[in-house]
Parts: sequence; structure tokens; C-alpha cells
Amino acid sequence: MTKLFARFVKDESGATAIEYGLIAALISVALITGATTLGGALNDTFQNISTQMEGARDAN
Repeated sequence: MTKLFARFVKDESGATAIEYGLIAALISVALITGATTLGGALNDTFQNISTQMEGARDAN
């Protein structure tokens, strides 16, 4: 029984899997944050273009 417990304590495959999971979660958070920021910037840009086009239409 002690050999089984000692082997279990030395087994690090679970810790490695958890580390990979945490890295994947951090990468996901970074991608979501970047996409949200980029989406907001694109929305502002297209909103400005729309406003300018409406102004040009009304001027004619």
C-alpha cells in the first residue's frame, strides 16, 4: 500500500494537465479581451463612416 501511495505522490501528469488547462484559459481570456477591444474600435470606425455618409447625403 505504501508503494502505491508513493507512486501516486510522484505522479505529476495531473499537475501538468492542470498547468496546460490554466495556460489555455489565460490565452482564451487574452483572445476574448483583444476581440472585444477590436470590435469596439471597428464599431466606432463604421459609426463615423456612417455619420459622414449621412452628412454627405444631406448636403446634396
